[in-house]
Amino acid sequence: MSTPVEATVAGQAIPHSEQACNQSLQAVQDALYVLNGKWKLPIIIALRSGPIRFRELQRAVTGITAKILSKELKELEMNEFLTRNVYPTTPVTIEYELTPYSGSLDTVIEALRAWGLQHRTRILKKEVQ
Repeated sequence: MSTPVEATVAGQAIPHSEQACNQSLQAVQDALYVLNGKWKLPIIIALRSGPIRFRELQRAVTGITAKILSKELKELEMNEFLTRNVYPTTPVTIEYELTPYSGSLDTVIEALRAWGLQHRTRILKKEVQ
Protein backbone atom coordinates (compact mmCIF):
# COMPACT_ATOMS: atom_id res chain seq x y z
CA MET A 1 0.00 0.00 0.00
CA SER A 2 1.37 3.42 -0.93
CA THR A 3 1.93 6.25 1.54
CA PRO A 4 -0.77 8.95 1.41
CA VAL A 5 0.39 12.11 -0.34
CA GLU A 6 -0.32 15.44 1.33
CA ALA A 7 -1.61 18.48 -0.49
CA THR A 8 -1.50 22.02 0.81
CA VAL A 9 -4.64 24.16 0.83
CA ALA A 10 -4.40 27.71 2.20
CA GLY A 11 -1.11 26.78 3.87
CA GLN A 12 -2.64 23.80 5.66
CA ALA A 13 -1.47 20.23 4.94
CA ILE A 14 -4.37 18.05 3.84
CA PRO A 15 -3.75 14.29 3.78
CA HIS A 16 -4.58 12.65 0.48
CA SER A 17 -6.12 9.27 1.08
CA GLU A 18 -9.44 7.71 0.19
CA GLN A 19 -10.79 8.47 3.68
CA ALA A 20 -9.56 12.08 3.61
CA CYS A 21 -11.01 12.51 0.12
CA ASN A 22 -14.38 11.15 1.27
CA GLN A 23 -14.35 13.46 4.30
CA SER A 24 -13.54 16.46 2.11
CA LEU A 25 -16.26 15.53 -0.35
CA GLN A 26 -18.81 15.17 2.47
CA ALA A 27 -17.79 18.53 3.95
CA VAL A 28 -18.19 20.29 0.59
CA GLN A 29 -21.54 18.58 -0.01
CA ASP A 30 -22.73 19.69 3.45
CA ALA A 31 -21.68 23.29 2.74
CA LEU A 32 -23.38 23.27 -0.66
CA TYR A 33 -26.53 21.78 0.85
CA VAL A 34 -26.77 24.56 3.43
CA LEU A 35 -25.92 27.37 0.98
CA ASN A 36 -27.58 25.92 -2.12
CA GLY A 37 -29.16 28.07 -4.78
CA LYS A 38 -28.48 31.55 -5.99
CA TRP A 39 -30.21 33.47 -3.20
CA LYS A 40 -28.80 32.52 0.21
CA LEU A 41 -25.44 34.26 -0.06
CA PRO A 42 -26.94 37.44 -1.57
CA ILE A 43 -29.45 37.52 1.31
CA ILE A 44 -26.65 37.14 3.85
CA ILE A 45 -24.65 39.88 2.14
CA ALA A 46 -27.70 42.20 2.12
CA LEU A 47 -28.17 41.58 5.85
CA ARG A 48 -24.58 42.56 6.66
CA SER A 49 -25.60 46.22 6.95
CA GLY A 50 -27.85 45.42 9.93
CA PRO A 51 -31.42 44.35 10.74
CA ILE A 52 -33.84 44.77 7.87
CA ARG A 53 -37.52 44.24 7.20
CA PHE A 54 -38.86 41.79 4.63
CA ARG A 55 -39.81 44.30 1.91
CA GLU A 56 -36.52 46.19 2.26
CA LEU A 57 -34.67 42.89 1.96
CA GLN A 58 -36.69 41.95 -1.12
CA ARG A 59 -35.73 45.27 -2.73
CA ALA A 60 -32.07 44.79 -1.79
CA VAL A 61 -31.91 41.30 -3.35
CA THR A 62 -32.90 42.17 -6.90
CA GLY A 63 -35.04 39.63 -8.71
CA ILE A 64 -36.15 37.48 -5.77
CA THR A 65 -39.87 36.82 -5.32
CA ALA A 66 -41.61 37.14 -1.96
CA LYS A 67 -42.34 33.40 -1.91
CA ILE A 68 -38.71 32.43 -2.55
CA LEU A 69 -37.39 35.02 -0.09
CA SER A 70 -39.71 33.66 2.61
CA LYS A 71 -38.52 30.09 1.95
CA GLU A 72 -34.84 31.09 1.93
CA LEU A 73 -35.20 33.11 5.16
CA LYS A 74 -36.78 30.10 6.91
CA GLU A 75 -33.90 27.86 5.78
CA LEU A 76 -31.27 30.41 6.83
CA GLU A 77 -32.95 30.72 10.24
CA MET A 78 -33.09 26.92 10.57
CA ASN A 79 -29.34 26.77 9.88
CA GLU A 80 -28.69 29.53 12.46
CA PHE A 81 -27.40 32.18 10.04
CA LEU A 82 -30.12 34.69 10.90
CA THR A 83 -32.80 35.45 13.43
CA ARG A 84 -36.34 36.67 12.89
CA ASN A 85 -37.26 39.34 15.41
CA VAL A 86 -40.96 40.11 15.97
CA TYR A 87 -41.79 43.41 17.70
CA PRO A 88 -45.23 44.01 19.31
CA THR A 89 -46.10 47.14 17.38
CA THR A 90 -49.23 47.97 15.41
CA PRO A 91 -48.90 46.65 12.80
CA VAL A 92 -46.42 43.98 13.92
CA THR A 93 -42.83 44.75 12.90
CA ILE A 94 -40.64 41.85 11.80
CA GLU A 95 -36.92 42.26 11.16
CA TYR A 96 -34.26 39.83 10.09
CA GLU A 97 -30.69 40.04 11.28
CA LEU A 98 -27.54 37.97 11.04
CA THR A 99 -26.37 35.83 13.94
CA PRO A 100 -22.75 35.84 15.10
CA TYR A 101 -22.48 32.36 13.51
CA SER A 102 -23.04 33.90 10.06
CA GLY A 103 -19.61 35.50 10.45
CA SER A 104 -18.14 32.03 9.88
CA LEU A 105 -19.01 32.60 6.21
CA ASP A 106 -16.90 35.76 5.90
CA THR A 107 -13.85 33.99 4.44
CA VAL A 108 -16.08 31.95 2.09
CA ILE A 109 -17.84 35.09 0.83
CA GLU A 110 -14.55 36.96 0.43
CA ALA A 111 -13.00 34.02 -1.46
CA LEU A 112 -16.03 33.81 -3.77
CA ARG A 113 -15.94 37.59 -4.34
CA ALA A 114 -12.24 37.55 -5.18
CA TRP A 115 -12.62 34.56 -7.47
CA GLY A 116 -15.65 36.14 -9.16
CA LEU A 117 -13.70 39.32 -9.90
CA GLN A 118 -10.77 37.30 -11.22
CA HIS A 119 -13.04 35.16 -13.39
CA ARG A 120 -14.90 38.17 -14.78
CA THR A 121 -11.58 39.80 -15.73
CA ARG A 122 -10.41 36.60 -17.40
CA ILE A 123 -13.60 36.22 -19.44
CA LEU A 124 -13.63 39.91 -20.44
CA LYS A 125 -10.00 39.65 -21.61
CA LYS A 126 -10.95 36.60 -23.66
CA GLU A 127 -13.86 38.48 -25.27
CA VAL A 128 -11.59 41.41 -26.21
CA GLN A 129 -9.08 39.18 -28.02
